Amino acid sequence: MDALGDLLRGVRADGALFNRAVLSGPWESEHSEGAALTLIAVVRGAARIAAASGEPRTLREGDAAMVCTTAPFTLSTAGGASDACELVTGAYELESSVGCRLVSMLPPLLVVPAGDDCMPILELIAAEVAADRPGRQYVMDRMLDWMLACTLREWFDLPDACPPGWYRALGDDVVGPALHAMHDEPAHPWTVASLAARAQVSRAAFARNFAELVGRPPMAYLTEWRMTLAAELLAEPGATVAAVAGQVGYADGFSFSDAFKRIRGTAPSNYRASLNAGRAASGSLRAAG
Repeated sequence: MDALGDLLRGVRADGALFNRAVLSGPWESEHSEGAALTLIAVVRGAARIAAASGEPRTLREGDAAMVCTTAPFTLSTAGGASDACELVTGAYELESSVGCRLVSMLPPLLVVPAGDDCMPILELIAAEVAADRPGRQYVMDRMLDWMLACTLREWFDLPDACPPGWYRALGDDVVGPALHAMHDEPAHPWTVASLAARAQVSRAAFARNFAELVGRPPMAYLTEWRMTLAAELLAEPGATVAAVAGQVGYADGFSFSDAFKRIRGTAPSNYRASLNAGRAASGSLRAAG
């Protein structure tokens, strides 16, 4: 598993909200309460998207946009467009720590031009949204995940994109092997020396290159990644602090708790208790409804 794959693992559609719209003439659609992540694709025609920050962008046939904020955004007729516009949107509600980490690394709005990788799945999504077949929601959830992966991968590779430093570093001969190792075996007792050995360079050269490309020292990055995984594990039913500590590379719960509190701002036991309280409140609301 690579770093991008790890982050995408935490973004999984489950009952995602879909919408297909065919619009003509002057039109405007305001989205005042956005989801944590919204994927918009133009199947036919053109549309204009304006988010809370940044310049409005025009989306043409096959283009995809991601709104990575809950702030309002607007879709409207593209200037001069007279033909009907067919749009498909899918919205994620992100509760996972890994998924939120991904969104925090992205701009509020990103646009990816039409490409060969994403166009086939876009056409399949449009057909599935319009149909009413058994298993429709499950199929669309998986299609949305596929579309998200394609869109992100293509955006990361655009010349004018600004992906997080670790993404560029994945292809580096020195830093790349270390990043893959951290994500493949997060519980391994990694040190700067052992990671430098993976890269076959000196400790000093490795530490310098890693900090320059990723934006933080290797051990700081590893700790942050471990705490992100720990937050996911603590959300699982029956999880204990001691068990999670071992799963992310800590020999005892005390050192793990110190690291978790330093990175996440709260003790792991308190974090787990807040998750349980949130689930109980959500369950009560559903029962009342």
